[in-house]
Amino acid sequence: MEQWKTLSRKEVLQYGRFLTVEEHVVELPDGTRIEDWTWVDTPDFINAIVIDEAGLFLMFRQVKYAVDGTTLAPVGGYIEPGEDPLVAAKREVLEEIGYEADHWVSLGSYVCDANRGAGTGYLYLATGARYVAEPNSDDLEEQELLHLTKDEVRRQLLKGAFKVMPWSAAVAMALLYLDTAE
Repeated sequence: MEQWKTLSRKEVLQYGRFLTVEEHVVELPDGTRIEDWTWVDTPDFINAIVIDEAGLFLMFRQVKYAVDGTTLAPVGGYIEPGEDPLVAAKREVLEEIGYEADHWVSLGSYVCDANRGAGTGYLYLATGARYVAEPNSDDLEEQELLHLTKDEVRRQLLKGAFKVMPWSAAVAMALLYLDTAE
């Protein structure tokens, strides 16, 4: 199978540092040209599933502007320009919950929208985490840090309590990794 080719790109909207919309001209493998392919550029991000030294999963209960009601969420945040994704994950864990972990596993990187871009999510599992500092988060949402067992996390995932796709994927990947590593 052949990849589509980007023949040109034109910025049609630049809105702060979190959103750029482009119009691409693309060519399909059979030579067909699409003159107005919309592309959405948002920053790449991390989500980290953090397990403390007692074996408990550190998750937030919170609200998000685009989510109806409350949701459960792992640690997450945008990757700064030029920042390595693992460095970003460690920074976000320290900033958001005040923890550090020595053992990190990459759970993969995933494009958010296969046809429109919308950033890449880098998913991690951090184990043996320990509290080292007061959180210093710039998050705007009200959050409550929970300490959940593996079974509680699994039940909440199956109930749909992680209402954002990358969060559900990160939790599912972490549980799968842990189940196969045992």
